[in-house]
Amino acid sequence: MVLDVVTSASSVPASDVLSQIVEAILEVALAANDVLVNKESVKDFSTYLKRIVPVLKELNKKDVGNSESLNNAIEILNREIKAANQLIIECCKKNKVYQLMNCRAIVKRLEDATREISHALSLIPLASLDLSTGIIEEIGKICENMQRAEFRAAVAEEEILEKVESGIKDRNVDRSYANHLLSLIADAVGVSTERSALKKELNEFKGEIENARLRKDQAEAIQMDQIIALLERADAASSPREKEIKYFSKRKSLGNQPLEPLQSFYCPITRDVMVDPVETSSGQTFERTAIEKWFSDGNKLCPLTMTILDTSILRPNKTLRQSIEEWKDRNTMITIASMKPKLMSEEVGEVLHCLEELQELCQQRDLNQEWIILENYIPSLINLLGSKERDIRNRTLVILRILAKYSDDAKERLAKVDNAIESIVRSLGRRIEERKLAVALLLELSRYDMLRDCIGKVQGCILLLVTMSSSDDSQASRDAQELLENLSFCDQNVVQMAKANYFKPLLQRLSTGPEDVKMLMATTIAEMELTDHHKASLLEGEVLGPLLQLVSHGDIQMKKGAVRALQNLSSVPKNGLKMIKEGAVGPLLDLLLRHSSSSSSLREQAATTVMHLAESTVSQESSQTPVSLLESNEDTIMLFSFINLTGPDVQQRILQTFNALCQSPSGRNIKTMLIQCSAIQILVQLCENDKQIVRSNAVKLFCCLVDNGDEAIILEHVGQKCIESLVKIIQSSENEEEVASAMGIISNLPEVPQFTQWLLDAKALPIIVNSLKNSKQNDPNKSQLVENAVGAIRRFTFPTYLEWQKRAAEAGVIPILVQLLEYGTSLTKKRAAISLARFSENSLGLSRLIPKRQGFWCFSAPPETGCRVHGGFCAVETSFCLLEADAVAPLVRVLAESDPGACEASLDALLTLIEGTKLQSGSKVLEEANTIDHMIRFLSSPSPRLQEKALHAIERIFRLPEFKQKYGQSAQMPLVDLTQRGNGSMKSLSARVLAHLGVLHDQSSYF
Repeated sequence: MVLDVVTSASSVPASDVLSQIVEAILEVALAANDVLVNKESVKDFSTYLKRIVPVLKELNKKDVGNSESLNNAIEILNREIKAANQLIIECCKKNKVYQLMNCRAIVKRLEDATREISHALSLIPLASLDLSTGIIEEIGKICENMQRAEFRAAVAEEEILEKVESGIKDRNVDRSYANHLLSLIADAVGVSTERSALKKELNEFKGEIENARLRKDQAEAIQMDQIIALLERADAASSPREKEIKYFSKRKSLGNQPLEPLQSFYCPITRDVMVDPVETSSGQTFERTAIEKWFSDGNKLCPLTMTILDTSILRPNKTLRQSIEEWKDRNTMITIASMKPKLMSEEVGEVLHCLEELQELCQQRDLNQEWIILENYIPSLINLLGSKERDIRNRTLVILRILAKYSDDAKERLAKVDNAIESIVRSLGRRIEERKLAVALLLELSRYDMLRDCIGKVQGCILLLVTMSSSDDSQASRDAQELLENLSFCDQNVVQMAKANYFKPLLQRLSTGPEDVKMLMATTIAEMELTDHHKASLLEGEVLGPLLQLVSHGDIQMKKGAVRALQNLSSVPKNGLKMIKEGAVGPLLDLLLRHSSSSSSLREQAATTVMHLAESTVSQESSQTPVSLLESNEDTIMLFSFINLTGPDVQQRILQTFNALCQSPSGRNIKTMLIQCSAIQILVQLCENDKQIVRSNAVKLFCCLVDNGDEAIILEHVGQKCIESLVKIIQSSENEEEVASAMGIISNLPEVPQFTQWLLDAKALPIIVNSLKNSKQNDPNKSQLVENAVGAIRRFTFPTYLEWQKRAAEAGVIPILVQLLEYGTSLTKKRAAISLARFSENSLGLSRLIPKRQGFWCFSAPPETGCRVHGGFCAVETSFCLLEADAVAPLVRVLAESDPGACEASLDALLTLIEGTKLQSGSKVLEEANTIDHMIRFLSSPSPRLQEKALHAIERIFRLPEFKQKYGQSAQMPLVDLTQRGNGSMKSLSARVLAHLGVLHDQSSYF
C-alpha cells in the first residue's frame, strides 16, 4: 500500500507527503467497505477521512514552506493514517469472532485516531497559507466534528458482549445458552450457522488466542480462553465423536463410587450443600439466600464467630462454588453411568423409579442430558416402549423427547436404533395421554432430515396423525398438524395424507409445486376413492383453479391427469354446479370438440366430466338461480353433432349428458334445440346401433324428445323400421331402462292410425301385454315400464277402431288394467282408466241381446239375467263391460286419491255407465259404489276440469227424483259456491241444478 512508503514527513518534501497521505486515505476508505465487524464505526471514521481529502489537496497547491507547525501536523496525520490503515487491515484479515470480542477496543482506537487527526488539523497555520475562507471554515468544522465524535459498538455487538460477560461470570455451562450465543455471533459477523462454518470460525479464534500468547498478552489470552470455554458448550464447537471421547476420558478417571460432600460444602445455617456460596466480612461462607435472610431478620452478628458484620459485603466464593459444582458433576456422571442396568429390571417399580430419576436429571440441566446421551441410554429407552406398562411407556416418551430436543446427536442415535420410529408410532394408537406424548416426540424428531423421512414411511403413521389432527385436545391437534406439515416435504407423504382425507398439503403442491408434482397431485385426486363430503371439501379448498390451469395449459399428460381429477370430483352435484359457475365447461368442451391433439381416452374423460356436470343441473333447487351447462345454441348443436364423429364410449356420455339436460330447468330449451338440429333423425338411426350402451341412452333421449314433441318432425323421421326396432328392443333387451324408454316412445308417439297399425304388424300387442304381466305388483324399479306400457296400450283402445279393441281385449288387456287401478302409480292409474273408458264406450253396442222366451213358461228354462247397465249379455272380452270386469269399485277407489289427473280419468270411465239411455240403471250402479258422494266432493276440487265434469254428471243424475231427493241437500253448498266462484258456464249450470233442487228461483240472475 502507499502508506508503506510514507515513513517520515521530514525526510521528503511536504507536498509529496500530502499527496501520499491523500492516496492512503482513499485506500483506507476503499478497504473499509470490506469490514464486517464494527462496520458502522469504521464507515463513520472513513467518512471523516474522506472529508479531509479536499483540504489536503488544497494545501498541496500552496507553497507550504518549512513551517514547524505544519510539519508537526503532517507528521501526526502520517502517523495516525498509518495506524488507521493497520487497524483496517486487521479488521479485514483477523478472525471475525476475535474482532467481535475486541470490538470495544477497536472502537476506542478509532475514536483516539479521530481525536489525533483533529488535533493535527488544528496545528495547520491557516493564516500564513493564503487559504480561501471556505477551506478555512471547512477545516474548522472538520476539527470540531472529529473532536466531538463518539464511536460505539453496534447494539447487537454490545448485547453479545454482555451475554459473553454474563455467561463467564455465572459460569454458565448450559448448552442452549451457548448455542444461542454462537447463533447471535454468526449473525453479527456474517457467518453461516452450519456446523462446519461455525467450527472453522472457532478454530481460527483459538489461533488468535495462541497469537496473543506469543505476543505475551496474557490478559487477553486468559479472557479469550474463558470465551472459548463458554462457546465450546455449543453443538458446533465439537463433533459428537469428540464429545464422546472427551466425556469417557473424564468419566473413567472418576472411579465408580459417588463421593460424600466435604464439610466446607455445607452452609452453616441451612446444613445443606451450597449452591451460591458467598463470603461475609468475617471471612465465613454461607449460602446466599440463607445469609440474606439472616440479615433481613435483623441479625448483624456472624452466625459462627458472633462478630459484627458489614451487611453490605457479600463476596461470591467462586473457588468454593467451582469445587461444589465439580463434586456434583462427578457424582452425577457416576450416577448416570450406574443406572442403565436398572432399566432392564423385571420389577416395574424399580424401572419406574429409575425413569423418574433420569427425567429429573434431564430437567436439572442440559449437561446431564448430554451425559445420558453419551452413555447410550437411547436404545434401552426405545426398548422400554414395548413394555406392557403404560406408565413406563409414558415416562420413556417424556425422556426421549427431552433428549431429542437437546441435540441432533440424540436424534441421530435414535435413528440408528432398529424399529425405533415404529415403536413410537405404535403409541399413536393408544390412550390419549400416550398419544399426546408420542406425537410431541415425533414432532421433535421430524426436525431432523433423516428421521423425518423415516416417520412418513411407517405404515399407518400418517393416518393416525390425520385422525389426531382433528382431536378435541387442542395441543395434540396442533402437534399433529405441525408434524403433518413437516412430513409434507415428501410428495409420497402428501399423497398418503390425501388418501387419509387431509388435503391441505396436496392443495398447496397442486397450486405451487413444479410440473411433475402437480401431475402427481392431480393423479392422486383422480385415483382416490373419495366420499361426497371429501369431494366437496376439496372443491371448497380451491382445487378447481389449479386443475383448470392444467387442463388449459398443460401438456397432454397433464391434461389427462387434471381431467380425471375433475371427473372424480364432479360426480357430486354440489361440485358440478360450482364447477359450471367457475368456468370448467369451456376448457372441457374445447378438449372434447376442438382440441386436435386430444386422444380418445382424454375425450372420454372430458365427456364423462361434462356428463357429471349436466347431471348436477338436474338437482338444482327451485329457489336457486338456474345454472346452465351449455350457454349457447352453438355449443348445444356442436356437442350433439359430435355424436356422429366419435366412438361408442364418448357417444354414450354425450347422450347421457343430453338426457340429464332434458331434466334440468333449461330442459325445454334443450329439447327445442335438439329437435331443430335433427336430433330425432340421428336418434332413430342409433336405435339400431349394435352397442347396447349407445342404443339404450339414445332410446332414452328419443323417449324424452317424443314426449310432447313436434308431431310433424316425428311423423317425418319415424317409420315402420323404427317401430320394428323399438319392438325388438322391448322383446329382447335385458336393460330394463332401455325397455321402459322404448315403451315410452311408443306411448308418446302421436296417436295416428299408421303407427298403431305398424305396431300390430310387428306383433307388438302381445309383447306389450306380456311386459305388464311379467311386472311385479308394487315394484318401484319397474314403475316407469308399467306406466309406459299402459300408455302404449291406449293406442289399441280407440273406440273408433273396434277391431283393435277386440284384439286388445282378447290379449287379456282389460283385467290387467283393472289390476293396475289397485297398485299402479298415479300416472298408471290415469292411463288405465282412460283405456277402460274407451272400451266402455262400445259396451252398449256390443252387449248381446237376451233372446225372447218361447213356448210355455212353465216348461221353459229360467230366464237369463242381462247386464244391469247394458241390458244384454256382457262379457269382458266381447263387450268390454266394466261391471263384468269388476272395474267399478277400483275406479271409485281411485276417486279418493289426491292426483286430479287419475281422478278425472276414473270419473270419465265411470260416467260411461250413465251415457244415453243408461242413466237410470247406471246411476243405480254408481250409487251402490258410493260414486255420487265423490262427485259432490269434486264440486269443491281445485281442478276446474274435475269440477266441471262432476257438475255435468250431477246435473244428469239429479234429473232422477230419487237421487235428487237423496243427495240434493249435501250438494247445495258446493253448488252455491260454484255460482259464486266458478266460470261462466259452471255458474249457469250450478244455478240450474240449484233451481231444480228448489233453492234458486227460475228467474234468478244466475241464468
